[in-house]
Amino acid sequence: MAFAWNWKLNWLEIGIDMKIRVLVIFGGRSGEHEVSLMSARSIIDNLDSAKYEIYSLGITHAGVWLTGEAVLDAFVNQRYTALKQAVLLPNPGHAGLFIIENSPSQEVLKTVSSIDVVFPVIHGTNGEDGILQGYLEMCGIPYVGAGVLGSAVGMDKGVFKNVMQANGIPVLENIVIMRADLKDNMNAVIDQAEKVSPYPLFVKPANMGSSVGVSKCHNRSDLLEGLHEAARFDTRILVERGIEAREIEVSILGNQETTASVPGEVVPSREFYSYEAKYVDEASRLIIPAPLEPAQAQLIQSLALRAYQAVDAKGMARVDFLMDKHTGEIYLSEINTIPGFTKISMYPKLWQASGLPYTALLDRLIGLALERKQERDQLEWKYSA
Repeated sequence: MAFAWNWKLNWLEIGIDMKIRVLVIFGGRSGEHEVSLMSARSIIDNLDSAKYEIYSLGITHAGVWLTGEAVLDAFVNQRYTALKQAVLLPNPGHAGLFIIENSPSQEVLKTVSSIDVVFPVIHGTNGEDGILQGYLEMCGIPYVGAGVLGSAVGMDKGVFKNVMQANGIPVLENIVIMRADLKDNMNAVIDQAEKVSPYPLFVKPANMGSSVGVSKCHNRSDLLEGLHEAARFDTRILVERGIEAREIEVSILGNQETTASVPGEVVPSREFYSYEAKYVDEASRLIIPAPLEPAQAQLIQSLALRAYQAVDAKGMARVDFLMDKHTGEIYLSEINTIPGFTKISMYPKLWQASGLPYTALLDRLIGLALERKQERDQLEWKYSA
């Protein structure tokens, strides 16, 4: 199944008669820092240089913002000495990228370029959870992807599942445990977790992606180890019923008008789709389109669109499902508002299979960002009776 795409980015209609200045932001204070670099590489390599003037800004593990020549290569090699500290000003009248120049007596801001749109590619905490989006709102700069609300709700697996339940969308039984409780009363935490369901149980950081910190637990010893592993990455820990499942994913695109791609299936090389299975051993397989009955595919697409709208997502998202291998029951697992864009990532591959090539997908996402900014600019920010 392929979609017919009649959309194209009309530069004059959106008020731009020259190259669009795109700032790609990557890295970040996140366990998914290295994945972000891989995604950024693919995006930068596939942005059409005839349409875009491309700038890059990397954020180190320590949270330092840097730019300069060959920023991405410097981050990959962890050699930052030639880079300059960078900043975006939270002032809508100065939507630009600046570097901080040091002199013996003072620090001076120097303009690198004005910026028309930001393409954030920071997966996980401090980038996908609404923090960066809120700052970009303060700066008045359009950006690709969901806003503060959609990012924050989509990022926290516990809150997200509560919202899904409120909207009648099926999810697996789960609870959220606070890291502080592990120290105060471990036995009570174990007892509480074991009430979710019989083993196996999955334990995950509530605010992390790329399967970082995720454990499949077959007994109490595994559970104890999994809780401590998840607690390395978040203060909120999700414990969820484990099932023998097929992993089905759908890509969503749009603002008010949304479209779902064909579903794809992940066949992990390991017991589940772990970080190693995704990015290390390269033995996992992606089946696109997923071998599903038409009614199953339509149900999954429908649930994905409902989830996207329920969290007020914008621009893009990848929605992940678990299908019980024995019963065929379908459960929504999570939504990723900044999905992977690496050469092996499902999000662009699903759109490729649906009739939208990678470069055209990037055009569409930038167009949606500018469209959303135009809509928000029509709001009134001052009340008068």
